[in-house]
Amino acid sequence: MLLSLVVLFAPTAPAGPAGVVGLDKVVHAALFVALAATSRWQFGGRLRVFLLVAGYAVLSELLQQLVLPHRSGDPYDAVADLCGATVGWLLAVN
Repeated sequence: MLLSLVVLFAPTAPAGPAGVVGLDKVVHAALFVALAATSRWQFGGRLRVFLLVAGYAVLSELLQQLVLPHRSGDPYDAVADLCGATVGWLLAVN
C-alpha cells in the first residue's frame, strides 16, 4: 500500500527510461498485481476486499486528475490498474 501511495500520489510522475512505450501501464499493472495479491493474502478472498482494491484503482486516477496539479488522471491507467488487480487477485489463491 505504501508503495502505491508513493508512486500514484507523488507530486510529479516518476520518470522512466526515455523511449520505452507503455512502461507507465506496466508499472500501474504491476503495482496493482502486488496490491491485490497482498490484500488477498492478508484479508482473504472476500469479494469486498477485491472491490476495495478496484475502487482504489479508479479513485487514484480521479485524485490525480482533480487534486494533484502536476499529475493527470488517465482512463487507460485505470484499466491497467484494474487488469493488474484482477491478475494479482487470481494469482494469490490461498
